[in-house]
Amino acid sequence: MYYGIRGDDGISTPETIVSLRNLTKTFPTADGAGFTALHDISLDIRKGEIFGIIGMSGAGKSTLVRCINYLERPTSGTVLFQGRDLSKLSMPELLRVRQSIGMIFQQFNLLMQRTALQNVCFPLEIAGVEKKARIRRAEELLELVGLADKRNSYPSQLSGGQCQRVAIARALATSPQVLLCDEATSALDPSTTRGVLALIREINEKLGITVIIITHEMAVIEEICQRVAIIDAGRIAEVGPVSDIFTHPKSDAARRLVLPPGERVEEFMGGRRCRIVFDGRSAFEPVISNLVLEFRHPVNILYANTKEIDGKAVGQMIIALPEDDHLAERMLGSMRAQGLSVEEVTGDV
Repeated sequence: MYYGIRGDDGISTPETIVSLRNLTKTFPTADGAGFTALHDISLDIRKGEIFGIIGMSGAGKSTLVRCINYLERPTSGTVLFQGRDLSKLSMPELLRVRQSIGMIFQQFNLLMQRTALQNVCFPLEIAGVEKKARIRRAEELLELVGLADKRNSYPSQLSGGQCQRVAIARALATSPQVLLCDEATSALDPSTTRGVLALIREINEKLGITVIIITHEMAVIEEICQRVAIIDAGRIAEVGPVSDIFTHPKSDAARRLVLPPGERVEEFMGGRRCRIVFDGRSAFEPVISNLVLEFRHPVNILYANTKEIDGKAVGQMIIALPEDDHLAERMLGSMRAQGLSVEEVTGDV
């Protein structure tokens, strides 16, 4: 769901809600040299979208999300929220802006001595909302996340998935315009993760809230996000629609995420290899059978998988090309002539 604004040409374009410009964050170290966790980050996040930020451990993604809501003050650069430069706001103004930016965490961060209802009420108490109004709001949100019957349960009485749903309800209490999810599903099993992601998508669609997902799991990005930024060693390696990055990864960091360790083919010896990407249309074509019939040469499939990205079925396959370079080129040409996305890959994809 995108909320558009009219440009000078009358065409509706996505409205930016969060803009990062040349953001750098350096932490002091004992030797005085400092450690730079973020290097010159620039991003635009559109109102109403689900935007992913992905990177391996230590890449700087959690520092980045804390800079977005100014829990960490950047060393240099600008954070704009709805066009307002957060560095120029007074503390009371900044606190009011933070009420428009909800946040959920990997470990839930619930108050153990409070019930689910009381946890959801907590940010409303801080905001000075009258008791009856905050209880009414908390009950509505527990209904939204499917936990109306758990209002009087304590976190110790809830499962991990239920705790995260309470945390989501709490993050929505002040009616934020942006929801930050910092590794929100990393502590959950796969089935519970799918349920929580489905809930986040439903909230995005029903309430129009912009969602920013911080994760190290490509499966989470593929499941829910429309666009993604890949962060590598504190720098943005690549930004674009998830489907485009899956189909045509341009950076080494993107390639490592699309085909992660454990799914690579470096142990296969010799020869050239190619990666074929299938969309919903081509997934039903007998590509390999056609190659075998056309060229009368066996095709060795080294790796294959399928998944759903942004509601569309896609898949990828890595095959070994013939040692005969002329025959290999003819096979590549034949697949491209069929409209398939084909690229040669090295052993360390």
